[in-house]
Amino acid sequence: MSLSNYHKLLAKQASRLLPEELAGHPALLKFLALVSNTYQSFERDKKISEHAFSVSEKEYQEVTLHLQQQIQIRHQSILKLKKVIRSLDRNDQEPPDIEFPCKDPDEDLIGVISFLEEQIRKTKTLETELILAKEAAEKAARAKSDFLSVMSHEIRTPLNAITGLSHLLMEEEHYPHQTENMTALRLSADNLLHLINDILDFGKIEEGKIVFSEKDMDLRRLVTNIKMANRIHADERGNKIELILDNELPPFVRGDDMRLGQVLNNLISNAVKFTQNGQITVEVLLNKVNESTVTIDFSVTDTGIGIEKGKQELIFERFAQANSEITREFGGSGLGLSIVKRLLNLQNSDIYVDSEAGSGSRFFFSLNFKKTALCRQEHSLPLFGERADLKGLKILLVEDVEFNVLVAEKMLSKWNARVATASNGLKALGKLKEDNFDIVLMDLQMPVMDGYTATTHIREFDKTTPIIALTASTSMEIQQKAFDCGMTDYLSKPFNPNDLLNTILKYAR
Repeated sequence: MSLSNYHKLLAKQASRLLPEELAGHPALLKFLALVSNTYQSFERDKKISEHAFSVSEKEYQEVTLHLQQQIQIRHQSILKLKKVIRSLDRNDQEPPDIEFPCKDPDEDLIGVISFLEEQIRKTKTLETELILAKEAAEKAARAKSDFLSVMSHEIRTPLNAITGLSHLLMEEEHYPHQTENMTALRLSADNLLHLINDILDFGKIEEGKIVFSEKDMDLRRLVTNIKMANRIHADERGNKIELILDNELPPFVRGDDMRLGQVLNNLISNAVKFTQNGQITVEVLLNKVNESTVTIDFSVTDTGIGIEKGKQELIFERFAQANSEITREFGGSGLGLSIVKRLLNLQNSDIYVDSEAGSGSRFFFSLNFKKTALCRQEHSLPLFGERADLKGLKILLVEDVEFNVLVAEKMLSKWNARVATASNGLKALGKLKEDNFDIVLMDLQMPVMDGYTATTHIREFDKTTPIIALTASTSMEIQQKAFDCGMTDYLSKPFNPNDLLNTILKYAR
């Protein structure tokens, strides 16, 4: 009998215990086969059970680990959520003191979420209050802007007559003892105008209403005119102004000549004001030339009182001076250098200062200008103080304020222009239909028919005659409205004679 076909444990027991004479008995062999099958079935079931247990144990460990991770994540989430809620309720003046409904981070998350909902509701309420406060602040800012615009108009209208007449009186024959009085009158009018312009310009910068123009300008002539305009005040203080212009400067560049003039005039007038019996040097040097732009360096150096190192940043703040004695001794609004800095910043530049107390100051900056192909001006503008001649020009002056008519008529007549006047837009309309004029000087605010309406009607039958707006308002909205109705250019009152002359010469035919 072969026992190799039976389960190894049964085969071992049978070979040891089964008598030889029974080894081939058929019934015994059948019994042994059944027992062997039982052993094998047990062995198979045992292996299956062990494998199942092993798998179950592994899955149990994985599930347990996953649950622990989820509990840890939940624990950390609740802690972080509480931290975020505290940060939302944080007050800079005192630390947060929030009582949560759940003391234990492992407690129900619903309580924390409910508290967060309450915080969000409070935040929404605060946001609504802030929006209302913002709208109120914007309304107040608009009211301030409107007030400044109205007051500007009311102040500039009489100031235009004072400024114009003071310039005219200085140029007319007068007794020697009157010179001092007329000089004081002119300087006072100029100082008042400068102060008004500073306040209004700063307001426009604060409101983001400064727009830079691009036009061809002669840098040499611009800087020379600014030097000449400051020469009288410099002479009165015993100062000399020296102008150094690079021979390599291009004849013309494209940029905003008015804003550049404002920056340079502020710096030069400051240098004159803070220097006594000294020297002011203005340098304009070519820095570099690119394919489409040129970079030019500007500097204004004086031998005046200087500025302490620790005060040099302060002077660029609004309404700030290096010390309180300066305001009492030299005057000024404290806005000039702040305006200079902001105007340059808006043109991607900045203003720098190199100074020591008692040793003078040097202010310097660089500006990029676009290149222009212009080589000469069609109408060469006169230098400041040069005798002008508008002989042959026929000008219509449309103005309702008698003093302004008197001043403008005197200026234009002195330059040999032929002048006709109209007191409102309706009369101007009639005169333009009856006669031809080379230039129209148009006030904006007049009775019967204002300047906007008159210009709109004029443009229906005359598309070419230059119409120059004259107004005491300086807001961008007013300027844009003037251009929209068909006006050619814009001149703010009070204007000095040179500004009026240069504007007329630009459009003289």
